[in-house]
Order: sequence, then structure tokens, then C-alpha cells
Amino acid sequence: MSIEFFLTSIVVILLPGTGVLYTIAIGIGQGFRPSIAAAFGCTLGILPAAIASIVGLAAILHTSAVAFQVIKYLGVAYLFYMAWSILRDGGVLDLKEEKARRSPAQVILSGMFLNVLNPKLSLFFLAFLPQFVSSGSGNVTGQLVFLAAGFMGLTFVVFVIYGKFASLARDYVISKPAVLLWLKRIFSGTFGILGLKLAFSDK
Repeated sequence: MSIEFFLTSIVVILLPGTGVLYTIAIGIGQGFRPSIAAAFGCTLGILPAAIASIVGLAAILHTSAVAFQVIKYLGVAYLFYMAWSILRDGGVLDLKEEKARRSPAQVILSGMFLNVLNPKLSLFFLAFLPQFVSSGSGNVTGQLVFLAAGFMGLTFVVFVIYGKFASLARDYVISKPAVLLWLKRIFSGTFGILGLKLAFSDK
């Protein structure tokens, strides 16, 4: 793994996206350990896009308008669902101690769906990974697998750090209902905006 790939990956991963927002929301709403499950789920959700880019399926999404639109609107619907689930009582940012917590499996699955239902992710990998492959070294597929695994590993580490910082703010948020209300509005609005952005995006 080159230093260029490492630095570029870190920059890309640090940019606030749906996975980052979800991990932070879980960290604030449920604490550090559940945020690890969220980070794991978001990282696992990268796997289909990585595989797609390696075997060339991302090219199908790029050329097939129908396939792209189907996945895109599934992603839009899920982003809107996340926006609603954050605002509603009992959602991921509901800090009432008596409410039933989401199980680790539920947290992981939600994180997975956020990335699995993002068609842009496979196109990103298709454009991103080949830039760091050396065609003269022979095993191109092996290099792509290694780079994809490295990107996923970095994603998990960075998201866990995001979750840790979010969980540290949990006690403060619990003591400030007004802050929690604004956090709900901000997170819900951001997911809604991301959904609208995806809905009106071109390939």
C-alpha cells in the first residue's frame, strides 16, 4: 500500500457521508460499543461495491440506466427512512434509558444497507482503485483485492474513532435536551438532503 493510496483513502473516509453520520448518531445515542457495530456494518457494506469494481460489475451500473436507477431509488428511500427514524421517538438518537436498545445485528444491518444501496460507491471504486495499480507487476486482481481490503480496514478504524468521540459527548447531550433536539434535526435534515441529492443526481 503506497503512501499516496493511504493519504487519499484517509481524506476520502474522513469526509462526512452517510456512514460517518450513522456511526456518530449511534455513538451519541447508544454509546461506544454500539458505534463499533455501526462502523463494522458500514465497512461491511463497502464489500459489494469493492467486489463489483474488481469483477467489472460497476461498469454494468455505469452503462445500464435501469440497473443504476433501481439501486439509486432504493438508496434514496433508505436515506429518507433514516431521516425519519432519527426524528421519531425511539429512534437512534433517543437517549431515554428505559427504551429498548437496538441489537448489534440491527445496528450492523442498517449500516450495511446505507452503503450497499449506494450505486455511487461501486462507481467510485471503479475510478479510484485502478489509479493505484501497477500494470507492470502482473497480478492486477490481487492488487485490487489488497487495495480494497486496505480501504475497508482504514474505513473501520476511522469510523471507530468517530464513534468514540461521539460516545464521549453522550453525557453532555443527555444533560442538554435542547442540544439533542437540534442534533436530531441536523442529522435528520442531513440524511434528507443526501437522499434528495442522490435522487436528483445523474450517473
